[in-house]
Amino acid sequence: MLRTPLDFPIQAVAARFGDKSKEVERFLKFAVVGVFGATVDFGTVILLQATLMSPTDKSGQPIAINVFIATTIAFIAAVISNFTWNRIWTYPDSRSKSMRRQMALFAFISFAGWLGRTIWISLAFHWLGETFMPVLLPVIHIMRPAYIPSYTAEGKIGTLIAQLIGVVVVMFWNFYANRLWTYNDVKQRTE
Repeated sequence: MLRTPLDFPIQAVAARFGDKSKEVERFLKFAVVGVFGATVDFGTVILLQATLMSPTDKSGQPIAINVFIATTIAFIAAVISNFTWNRIWTYPDSRSKSMRRQMALFAFISFAGWLGRTIWISLAFHWLGETFMPVLLPVIHIMRPAYIPSYTAEGKIGTLIAQLIGVVVVMFWNFYANRLWTYNDVKQRTE
């Protein structure tokens, strides 16, 4: 069983929930793995949009296919990371199903989350960027006083905001769906 420096504080918080402590501990570990996965996810999107897949063309028109591809690649990288860490750390006691079967279930549940998230991001990134750029511009000017926003910047900010909302919604979906189907062989209570 993998031990990390986060085990003790997570177990201390979970212990406050009595007979639900093990489930709370799993959820907190799942959330930590999710934060790491979100870092992989966001980092991949930022890298791809800065190099190969700009969210807008030179005239400022949105390129939804680039956003779709970049967020999909990022999501796949995060799913692989999340499955690995959840199997090793969050659910080390879930072994009645083969790793292949668990990965298939995890991937299916993740795909359902990806589908909803990607549709949301593809539909929302442009208007979120237009809406939030004026709000975020004073903060950006603190760090870069001469900054003049472009349509590309609006697309990037819109993508990240839409992705953040999607990540939160999908985290809850993924935890409960995986708990019910992928890792349903672990015990509910601490004994």
